[in-house]
Amino acid sequence: MNPRQDGFTLLEVIAALSIIAIALTTLLVSQSQSLSLAGEAKFSTTATLLAQHKMAELETKTAEDLISDSGDFGEDFPNYFWEVQVNPVSFPGVEQNADDLKQIDLNVFFGEDKQFQCHVRLYRFAPP
Repeated sequence: MNPRQDGFTLLEVIAALSIIAIALTTLLVSQSQSLSLAGEAKFSTTATLLAQHKMAELETKTAEDLISDSGDFGEDFPNYFWEVQVNPVSFPGVEQNADDLKQIDLNVFFGEDKQFQCHVRLYRFAPP
C-alpha cells in the first residue's frame, strides 16, 4: 500500500522560492546600480560641457570684471548651478605677489543639496 506521491513537498517549495528570491534580489540590485551609474555619467557629461562654457565666458572678461559669483544655468539646464571663486595667486617666500595672476575655481553641481559636483581650476594672467 504505497500511497501515490503527486506534487511537491514543502521542502522543495521552500528551496525553489529561496532560489527565485535570491535571483530577483540580485537582478534588482544590478538594475539599481545601472540607473545610478547612468545618472552619474549624464551629470559628468553635462557638467563638463557647462563648465567649459562658463570658463570660456570668464576668459573673455576684463580683470575688473573677474569676481567671485554664483548662479544657475537657466531653464535649459534646471537644477544645475555654478559657483566661481577668484583669488590672487600668492607664492610662498615672495614678498610681492603677482596681483595680475588669478586663480579661478569653478564648481558646477546638481541640485540644491550638491549631490553631484564637478570642479575646474584655471590660472589666468589678467593685467589691469
